[in-house]
Amino acid sequence: MASSLIFRASRRFLKPSSSSASLHLAIFNPLSSAQQFATQNPNPTLNPPFKPSQLQNYNFEYRKTVGSLSNFHLVAHVSTWPSKENKNQSGSVSSGGGGDATWVDLYLPKQVQPYARLARLDKPIGTWLLLWPCIWSITMAATPGHLPDFKMMTLFACGALLLRGAGCTINDLLDRDIDTMVERTKLRPVASGLLTPFQGLCFLGFQLLLGLGILLQLNNYSRVLGASSLLLVFSYPLMKRFTFWPQAYLGLTFNWGALLGWAAVKGSLDPSIVLPLYASGVFWTLVYDTIYAHQDKEDDLKVGVKSTALRFGDSTKEWITGFGIACLGGLALSGFNAEIGWPYYASLAVASGHLGWQIWTVDLSSRVDCNRKFVSNKWFGAIIFGGVLAGRLSS
Repeated sequence: MASSLIFRASRRFLKPSSSSASLHLAIFNPLSSAQQFATQNPNPTLNPPFKPSQLQNYNFEYRKTVGSLSNFHLVAHVSTWPSKENKNQSGSVSSGGGGDATWVDLYLPKQVQPYARLARLDKPIGTWLLLWPCIWSITMAATPGHLPDFKMMTLFACGALLLRGAGCTINDLLDRDIDTMVERTKLRPVASGLLTPFQGLCFLGFQLLLGLGILLQLNNYSRVLGASSLLLVFSYPLMKRFTFWPQAYLGLTFNWGALLGWAAVKGSLDPSIVLPLYASGVFWTLVYDTIYAHQDKEDDLKVGVKSTALRFGDSTKEWITGFGIACLGGLALSGFNAEIGWPYYASLAVASGHLGWQIWTVDLSSRVDCNRKFVSNKWFGAIIFGGVLAGRLSS
């Protein structure tokens, strides 16, 4: 008998009342459920053990609870605002500058923001990928046992930022009709109409003028060598219309700093060192930009442009594995000819693990994962730089 009474009492205690059920709903969606609660309970009554004298305070407590829950809902809504990664997963954000707020949106004046996006100042990964071969070369050219020239590295950092921005401006001007048909690029400033082609052209002139100012700080040999890279910069955006290997052409363009950095320090080129270094950079670009190109392969097919992602198809991982091995081989040969110390080769082992991780784990059918692996290459460059620096100081 006692156990039966306890069982019945526990069932009655655990059974949710209509008000408590509504309160549970309000916790999960208080703004919408508060009205439903009030509608269903116009004259709320309290179940025992509450006393009738407590009814006077009930409405006040109810309003206080709903108000607090509304505030909770607001905080929860802000804290669960879609992150950049979640937006990319949903496909609602293109790299053209729409959707997620960056430092450009938060800190730059409205009139300047389209130009900043045109130069990709909100996406620094391209600047890093352009800068690393320059830094490798400058550090290799340093006197054994000494740090590299900090002033030279600063000049090249500024030059990489400007040249990358100029390259993106040229690309957007030439591809403005194509960009409108590609999901990832349709919101870029020129393609979306935020900037006119004439405004983009004026901005390009401004970038090139600043770049010229940096180039004039170098020796005469480097000035000629640096100016010659503009042929590659201006012609690269056209390559995807004619060949399935635009990523190789990008490699020739992006890694020109491997030649220029050495020349800026030494006043000439040592082919036994800079050519393997340059080639390794080209193979590295073929790895990361082929992964990057897999983001757009469906759109590229519709538009009719070419890429190594379309050329390799299901054999992509085999191809980029070969490119990765060639990249590491070129780096090893360059370091050997430059007589860099053993820490450099330790860094190559770490870098090979990073490159292998990229190739082994990348999901070529996922835009999010392709972009994540692409961006991770800034760490590959940093690992190589750390090895060159340690190896040069120990040599």
